[in-house]
Amino acid sequence: MQIPEFSLGLNRTASFNLVSIRYSYSNGPFLPAACCILKTTSIEKIGDKVSIMNPFFIGVPGAFASAGVIAYGAIHPRSQIFGRAICRTNSARKLALTFDDGPNPAITPKLLDLLDRYNARATFFVIGRYVRECPELVQQTAARGHLIGNHTELHPNLFRLSRREIRIELRLCHDAISNALASPPKWFRPPYGMRNPWVIPAARELGYRTVMWTLLPGDWHEKPVEWLISRLQPINDHARRNLGSGSNANAAATGDVLCLHDGGHRELNSDRSRTLAALEHWLPRWRDLGLQFVTIGEAVNTPAL
Repeated sequence: MQIPEFSLGLNRTASFNLVSIRYSYSNGPFLPAACCILKTTSIEKIGDKVSIMNPFFIGVPGAFASAGVIAYGAIHPRSQIFGRAICRTNSARKLALTFDDGPNPAITPKLLDLLDRYNARATFFVIGRYVRECPELVQQTAARGHLIGNHTELHPNLFRLSRREIRIELRLCHDAISNALASPPKWFRPPYGMRNPWVIPAARELGYRTVMWTLLPGDWHEKPVEWLISRLQPINDHARRNLGSGSNANAAATGDVLCLHDGGHRELNSDRSRTLAALEHWLPRWRDLGLQFVTIGEAVNTPAL
């Protein structure tokens, strides 16, 4: 197993220490972290380097330690350093299906039909500018029993933004959803999962709970559907281990929050047909294992059946 590595370079700039953090992801297997799994994947979309100006670094050891903490807090889905975030369900029987970067006229309607076939409820984290272009699709999604969450207005890397810029991104998307549904959303997911100390507090100001994930299989990659199907295997493995009979069962185990994509943040009508095909393969198999497909609200607030 290849574990993600941090490489840091230190440069002196005026009275500050400039710490450049490069977080390298492999294309290797999934990395388990307690009840969370962080899939190692490309971080090119969020930029290869994150630079932090911090006048409080004293010496190289302190800089290294602080940079490591900041990087973990910003990137890892299980991190609670910058505020409380949900990254698992409250029961091994519950699988929270979540979809980012919609609404997408090319895929979301087909996905809704697929979810209906398996009586599956999900949470859709939508981009504000797309909500304004496709309000009827957001309304249809909510009317079919799914939750709608805030995924910002333009899908920026929030780690790089100021407190004011973060508030604007969240507020614009908040208003777009509220106008489409006549009710405010209650759930938020930061683009790329990236956080800084102001992201979760800004979300709380709007009444949001922040949602991360336990599995991010990388369905945006243009890979064969077989590749994506294999990336979803850990859900099956967890269910077999935690929902087994007798001594193999783990009644106290938590469940997975799966992060997939029904859209693409760069443009409408992105091709997510591989995501549909992978779900066509797995939904009946997960159902037969005894998993319940739930919204994030059901994942954390209600008991499993």
